[in-house]
Amino acid sequence: MRTKPLTPALVAAVFSALLHAPAHSEELARPPVLKALEAQGLTVLQEFKVAGGLRGFAGAIQERPVAIYVTPDGAAIVGTRVDVEGRPADSAVLQDLVAKPMGKKAWSQLSESSWVLDGRAEAPRIIYTFSDANCPYCHKFWEASRPWVEAGKVQLRHILVGVIRDDSPAKAAAILRAPDPSVALQLNEQRFDDGGIKPASNVPDDVLEVLARNQMLMVSTGFRGTPGIVVREEDGTVKKFSGMPQGDQLIEVLGPR
Repeated sequence: MRTKPLTPALVAAVFSALLHAPAHSEELARPPVLKALEAQGLTVLQEFKVAGGLRGFAGAIQERPVAIYVTPDGAAIVGTRVDVEGRPADSAVLQDLVAKPMGKKAWSQLSESSWVLDGRAEAPRIIYTFSDANCPYCHKFWEASRPWVEAGKVQLRHILVGVIRDDSPAKAAAILRAPDPSVALQLNEQRFDDGGIKPASNVPDDVLEVLARNQMLMVSTGFRGTPGIVVREEDGTVKKFSGMPQGDQLIEVLGPR
């Protein structure tokens, strides 16, 4: 039997056929158990390699990274796989496939929101905090952060909400509609023990829209009250803190003094 020589044109045709050959869809390749887990509120993001006959999938539940291991019989184990020394085996994978992308998205949403600057705009460490003008724990955090802010190491970006008292939206309006919102916010904190800033006589529709968006963002970021604090480390990891940071946690939030 005589065969044709592999001419450049024939080689190109073979590569083209391979490149455009139909492939099995990802949905067909996914184990059915993943669909069942997604129906229970778990988000499956991406498959990663695992030894031992398992298939590993990176996922998240309530913004918390989680690993799913599918066994050869199609069942699934959700949790932490440890190595022979008892250490979590896939923490770095979950960090890269879940935590960092989710953190990047959350950080982008925060940066695009309506916030009030507290500190120097060039301060290297940025901290977002969901704040209510009547929140005593927001005020405590503001007080605790002064050494870092005044030293130019930290800038707080206050995302104002109006949830604590009936006049919280009016106080937020007094800050947001002030000629300099940063000065108005500082005035509210300096006079906090005496009632804070004087509430605005009315809350304009544009301020109500800002407060509504901020509150929705607060909830979607995982907070149910104020302060809700978000920081980003040098490796891109985003950390969230609910309430006033205590003890060593304050250093974790604000950085070295």
